[in-house]
Amino acid sequence: MIAMGAMVSTSPHFETLSRRAALLGAGALAACASPLPPVPVKGPADLDANAFIMADGARLPYRAWLPDGAPRAVVVALHGFNDSRDAWELPAPIFAAAGIAVYAYDQRGFGGAPSRGMWAGHPSMVADAAEITELLRRRHPGSELVVMGESMGGAVAMCLAVSDQAPAGARYVLLAPAVWGRARMNIFMRAGLWLAANIIPSVSPNRPPPGMRIVPTDNMEAWISHSRNPLTLRGARFDTLRGLVDLMDAALASAKGFPATALFLYGGNDMLIPQEATRTVWRALPKATTRRAYYPTGHHLLPRDLGRAVPIGDITGWILDANHPIPAEAAAEKWQTLQD
Repeated sequence: MIAMGAMVSTSPHFETLSRRAALLGAGALAACASPLPPVPVKGPADLDANAFIMADGARLPYRAWLPDGAPRAVVVALHGFNDSRDAWELPAPIFAAAGIAVYAYDQRGFGGAPSRGMWAGHPSMVADAAEITELLRRRHPGSELVVMGESMGGAVAMCLAVSDQAPAGARYVLLAPAVWGRARMNIFMRAGLWLAANIIPSVSPNRPPPGMRIVPTDNMEAWISHSRNPLTLRGARFDTLRGLVDLMDAALASAKGFPATALFLYGGNDMLIPQEATRTVWRALPKATTRRAYYPTGHHLLPRDLGRAVPIGDITGWILDANHPIPAEAAAEKWQTLQD
């Protein structure tokens, strides 16, 4: 999946390959991953007022929205590709008002985290999420843990849940997770990945093809603010894009036998995660432990849409009570049935 402009050249989110087939002829598809080399472990993870300090010494800046008094639940919030901790500015205060603490941090290579613009490798990203979740468990004993991920962050969350580092008892909120793996790409897309991997891994395209207009949200005010945010990355190296595809492969593979309780949200106007990729994952996820919510007018960035109150309310209710009624489940069942 391509990580270039969506509506404007400064877009921080990846483009769907199917909508950008013209890039193949220019050799401008995602390339091979060159993850950052591992850093020797120094000690246990910790946090200060501004950053989580990982075991290897890396400082991952964070923002926290805390309720008055002890939180009823603690959310570890994972942002999307080229995004940052600021991705949660709109929903987080609502969660906090309901008694839910939110900790949102910059993942390695993004925002203000180390090696900005470089792909750290999804094993490192999963390890960070595991460390931070356990750190917050110790900081807030007795509070329920929820890992919430949007887009790329949702893919990281899915990989965390099936890893040997999965936090015991944690639940997951998956907001349009990036699950478009190679199995859902045609041979030309896969060939483009290989070609760019071997020819131009360090090139960083940052403009969509002429005429391409991808709408990640109908909230233009939020999108413009987001695009102008200095923490937002513009464009991406091809080796970083290949790393993203590797992550999507892993997230797709995690769906079958997914072991954790989860809420999976998807919008009918999502122009970044293909519908068939989402349906494939929905078919694979265990029905007994995964609730699906479909918003026909929703876009990729559901928590930033003009109609965000509904999905945010559903998430809030589900975090506080896993059996909370979610009307969007009926829409999800209808959407899935019509497409099968």
